[in-house]
Amino acid sequence: MAKQLHVEVVAVEQKVWVGEAEMVVARTTEGELGVLPGHAPLLGQLKEPSQVRVKLAGGEQLSWDVTGGFLSVTGAGVTVLAEEASAATAPASAAH
Repeated sequence: MAKQLHVEVVAVEQKVWVGEAEMVVARTTEGELGVLPGHAPLLGQLKEPSQVRVKLAGGEQLSWDVTGGFLSVTGAGVTVLAEEASAATAPASAAH
């Protein structure tokens, strides 16, 4: 089994999702960032508005539209702390 990331997606009002994932993709003010297991620690400000995508083992992908907040990568995993987060619906023409 491939190494997994512990991921928490948290909005101001509630924990949105917690679990293990293969990759997290988020758009920060510095550009789009992909986080894999073993990534160097960092703290990035999320671009407003943007989308956070969590890629699970087996190919499933979860997405949230987020407003404000930060992405934190540590040895313990990835935390997305957003002012608001809601389940995203991908456009039909989205290429992955």
